[in-house]
Amino acid sequence: MTAKRYKFEEIALEIEENIISLHYRTGDKLPSVRTLKDRYNTSIATIQRAYEHLLIKDLVRSEPKSGYYVKYQPAAHPINYEKKKIPLVVRDAFFTDHLSRITSLRSTKSELSEFNVAQPGDFFIPQKLILRTMQQVIREKSASLLRYYPANGSTALKEQIVQRAATYKTIINPEELIITDGALQALYIALASVCTPGDLVAVESPCVFSVLEIIRVQKLRVVEIPVDIHQGFDIDFLKKACQKTDIKAVIVTPNFHNPTGCLLSDEQKKYLLALIHEKGIPLIENDIYGDLHYAGHRPVNIKSLDESGLVLTCSSYSKSLAPGIRLGWLSAGQFFEKAEQIRYVLGSTVSPIYQETIARLISSTGYDRHVRLFRNQLARQCYHTQNLITRFFPESTAVSTPTGGSNLWVQMDEKLDMELFYKHCEQTGIRFTPGYTFSFSRAYNPFFRLVFSDKYSVLREKALAIAGETAVRLLDA
Repeated sequence: MTAKRYKFEEIALEIEENIISLHYRTGDKLPSVRTLKDRYNTSIATIQRAYEHLLIKDLVRSEPKSGYYVKYQPAAHPINYEKKKIPLVVRDAFFTDHLSRITSLRSTKSELSEFNVAQPGDFFIPQKLILRTMQQVIREKSASLLRYYPANGSTALKEQIVQRAATYKTIINPEELIITDGALQALYIALASVCTPGDLVAVESPCVFSVLEIIRVQKLRVVEIPVDIHQGFDIDFLKKACQKTDIKAVIVTPNFHNPTGCLLSDEQKKYLLALIHEKGIPLIENDIYGDLHYAGHRPVNIKSLDESGLVLTCSSYSKSLAPGIRLGWLSAGQFFEKAEQIRYVLGSTVSPIYQETIARLISSTGYDRHVRLFRNQLARQCYHTQNLITRFFPESTAVSTPTGGSNLWVQMDEKLDMELFYKHCEQTGIRFTPGYTFSFSRAYNPFFRLVFSDKYSVLREKALAIAGETAVRLLDA
């Protein structure tokens, strides 16, 4: 079911890794086509196709009669925040005006560009594929789509999800699988299945606002575990927190964490799993971005390593297909019975037409082709955005370097008045997600999240230029 990786992709991946790791630096001339032909014992056409792949990703540029050169421009400074800014503190899940801030940012259409909406733009949604599949489903299933489906979801859909998970070495028992209205509902059900009001939950810091809002609504307390921009979720910090507090659940996004884009290594995933096994703590895994890796193979999730049933994994298709298709899933492990009860209380099953459409899509080669193309498009968007920030923003700006997902984590100069920066940006219709919405503390005031899952136009590039020039002007004032 997974798409085959061709020789040119393997060669392009090796060059890409050398560029991102700065083995090749901006402006460096890359090995010639003939040199690589001999090195890899392949054809000139294969090498040229590999370079075309890197051109599409905006990592290299071509100069006629000269060769290929590195175009990628890393940020001048790496992101740096000290762990002392995130002390081991148990907090009540309380916001002052974060929800109103987030909803106001989503309420009106920008004059120029919105970089705060975490969903694929229209250009990247496979509209023809989805609509054609949906039409086929309607013709074949007709009136049966108007009836209730099983509360936990269609058996055929669950079988397809199980089969697809097996391609990235994850064994899911279809009897513990629940179909939900998106990943957020899946996460809500998972958290409610293992916690009661007043319980303490360990979350990533920074953490996407919607997860923090679920914790607040369920009246839970929280301890924030720092996410190192290079190493990811700080498991040693979590270990200390477990020794000092009574943590009832851990929520983590191991693959392309939102907002930093960090990817936990397989060794870190095993270490985290061993810790929750030792403590007997349920781990809720958000694997919504796992399919969106820029190169290589799909990273494994923690569920694939777990035999205890302590890991509850949730995902959806809103990030890889279309946000309007509200369909997610939860593999609830040993907590299935409680999760099933909560799902039933939340209302009827997910729209039958969505279930049938997704079941057909993910069993097709069309979905694999789309995801392969989308990953390449996201990689190009990511590298191009990094180049634009390096070009237009103050030299002191630092940017994350994700290897998957659809957003960057941007750190601004400590001297910059961020509220004034946001105000000036919004006056020209430019919107980012403020860093302070990713924590119950104020640890991330100098940060913002930038989503790049909408195609760049002249206006969108101009918007980033205006934002960068605004930051420069405010710092110089």
